[in-house]
Amino acid sequence: MNCEGSLVAEQVTFQSSGGGSIPTSPLQLRVARLEGSDAADVTKILFREVHYSKRTPGSMQYVFGLFDGQGIAGAVSFGPPPSPQVRRSVVGGANIAVLELNRLVIVTAERNAASKLVGRALKMLPPAIVVSYADGGQGHIGYVYQATNFWYAGMATAHDTEYIVDGVRIHPRTLASRGITSPAAWAKARGYARVPALPKHRYVIAVGGATYDAVLWLRSKDYPKGESKRYAAPNQMRAK
Repeated sequence: MNCEGSLVAEQVTFQSSGGGSIPTSPLQLRVARLEGSDAADVTKILFREVHYSKRTPGSMQYVFGLFDGQGIAGAVSFGPPPSPQVRRSVVGGANIAVLELNRLVIVTAERNAASKLVGRALKMLPPAIVVSYADGGQGHIGYVYQATNFWYAGMATAHDTEYIVDGVRIHPRTLASRGITSPAAWAKARGYARVPALPKHRYVIAVGGATYDAVLWLRSKDYPKGESKRYAAPNQMRAK
């Protein structure tokens, strides 16, 4: 697949930090907004096949791709939060747009590719408060959000449940995306345990000229630290 011929909106080029005493051809990383079939093709491959959830989010209002000269090297998407509770937990009743960074996948080993993609994508969004979560249950801490100047808003406790399938936590929405119409009945019939979802690290950032006035009550906290697990498979699943 080659999406580069019909990309729309703004693009930006980064030069990699590689090089040394021997002249090299630096890798050029470009970020562009994807729409229509371009967005559908990229997210189908990266979000359904590479991301640990194996599904696309319910809403992808804005999708951005990362290109490195060899094809698509990553993608990030933003959309309205999946429930009113998420919105209220971030801005209360304030009249301001809220977007959730709901997917991020990188399939290149190029240094800082994730933060470059996210950082540029944020600059191409309209005025909004963006919220994102780093899934501690998957070993994620959120270093990419720290590198792109998000506020850290502490741990958020999910009110939904998950299932332990072959030793792995699976969200009901993931099961539903696989054609399982009643995840609860399906899991019960097979003896899979139902457990509360683990808390996630929550990050917020104001973009597009929006201010932090609506989220000052969250109070930015010190960034969490620790060993973060990488789940992407660099250079092994390239969409060209």
